[in-house]
Amino acid sequence: MLTKYAIDTGHLVETQGEEGNVLVFVNPDEEERRRLEIELKVDEHTLTSALDPDELSRLEFEPEHLALIFKRPKNYQGAEHFLFRVTSMGLFLFKNRLIVVASENDPLFDGKLFARVRSLPDVMLKLMARSIVHFLQHLKVINLISDELETKLSRSMENRYLLNLFSLEKSLVFYLNAIHTNGVVVGKLKYNVSKLALGQEESEFLDDIGIENDQCYKLAEIYSNVLSNLMDARASIVNNNLNVLMKTLNLIVIAIMVPTFVVSTFSMNVPMPFNIGHSLWSFWGIMGLATLSMVGLLYIWRRKRL
Repeated sequence: MLTKYAIDTGHLVETQGEEGNVLVFVNPDEEERRRLEIELKVDEHTLTSALDPDELSRLEFEPEHLALIFKRPKNYQGAEHFLFRVTSMGLFLFKNRLIVVASENDPLFDGKLFARVRSLPDVMLKLMARSIVHFLQHLKVINLISDELETKLSRSMENRYLLNLFSLEKSLVFYLNAIHTNGVVVGKLKYNVSKLALGQEESEFLDDIGIENDQCYKLAEIYSNVLSNLMDARASIVNNNLNVLMKTLNLIVIAIMVPTFVVSTFSMNVPMPFNIGHSLWSFWGIMGLATLSMVGLLYIWRRKRL
């Protein structure tokens, strides 16, 4: 799907005409891919990389344009079971147009970042900055989910909470790798800033992007280390909860077994002392002895704090 935008008085405006110099291709079909390769001069391998979620971020300077593969978070769906993934986005900057290739239909130009745009390189840089902001938002969500799962895990023995934590830990590994490769690309852009013909404001904005990406990486690293270091402790909590439950069940079984033994003894078909078999109070006497034995066992159990 192709959507065209034009820069009009500092804003990106969707247009249908030929004046659109920002072209956004979302999950392009075969016809759009041929147009990108033949008419718009986008390299086939680089185009495939832009749609590959496992592709690393990279920067290439082609004869007529700059090709940049940048990582961004994938839209989360409930079927993922707390597994957050990353996807790729291709940015192809020509002299008079910017081509954006993405695999997901995600609003790209919303928010304060695009309240004012100056040039095509500025649009490219703000798309990179938006990706970093998106990572930060997902990290906050992951942290909140981790805290909630930790609370549930401390009161439950269900494996699904532990498996959800494993999924979050795996997600943070994906994010760390993606944010790190994004940082490599930002560093390479800063090193080749003269080739981009960036103005002073755009160069300073690129420096800010590098700082924010470093902070995003450190935050993801902290969350990953905390989650990884506490996984063993959380597994121990589950084992401890199981031990407490087994102890309670054993107490119930033994408490029932003792009065059962008393009742069974007086139920044997043999002569009993005190004329129990012919007494009118024999039933209540036996039940009283059974109850007394159970109470005595519980008293001894509590005194010894077993």
